[in-house]
Amino acid sequence: MGLAVEQSRTIVSAMILGRRVTAQDVAWLRREVFAEGEVTRETAEELFAVAGARMDNAPEWTELFVELITDYVVWQSRPTGIVADEEAQWLIERADACKSIEALAVLVNVLAEAHRAPQWFVTAVRARAAQWRSVEAALRARAS
Repeated sequence: MGLAVEQSRTIVSAMILGRRVTAQDVAWLRREVFAEGEVTRETAEELFAVAGARMDNAPEWTELFVELITDYVVWQSRPTGIVADEEAQWLIERADACKSIEALAVLVNVLAEAHRAPQWFVTAVRARAAQWRSVEAALRARAS
């Protein structure tokens, strides 16, 4: 049985204080915190806090982050598969505040999985992706 979502704030704070999310942390998060697969807006905000903390995270973290935020925006919102204006605006704002490769990965993945998204969102994601000319540039930006 997963932990109550209210406890996730403490978990996220501990990860940020620890300055790293390990593969074991990700496995534990999958098993205990997100076992039921549901992500709330509050939890999504907390996940963005970890992504924006500029930590040296295990690669499994990026996969989990992209998966959970995409599920929240594309599949848990109604109607499923459609990114509404409100969700698109929220996601762009979070990604812009985060300024991480993980946030860019979420934007691109949301576009890849969504059946429909506002045209302004598609344009905005493309503009942000164009700023990251290569993975090397993205990783350099992450380190700064």
